[in-house]
Amino acid sequence: MTQESLITYPSDFPIKIMGAMQDGFADAIVAVVVEHDPSFHAGKLEMRPSTRGNYLSLTAVVRATSREQLDNLYRALTSHPMVKVVL
Repeated sequence: MTQESLITYPSDFPIKIMGAMQDGFADAIVAVVVEHDPSFHAGKLEMRPSTRGNYLSLTAVVRATSREQLDNLYRALTSHPMVKVVL
């Protein structure tokens, strides 16, 4: 049985990535995202530090071209050692 997607492809799709505030976190995430969406660049990344500055929330709006692309990107992000949560 094929599950129908709720997303129409291609489309812009926001992904929120959270991790500890540390040097290189945003750059590492940009590198992962670019592997799956070559049109993505650091200027498209929205960054918000937590109230106490211990964590950093990143929002990457990727150009989603397929369910497989999004699944692969989610797997790459969730398995990254610097990432705590992906939404």
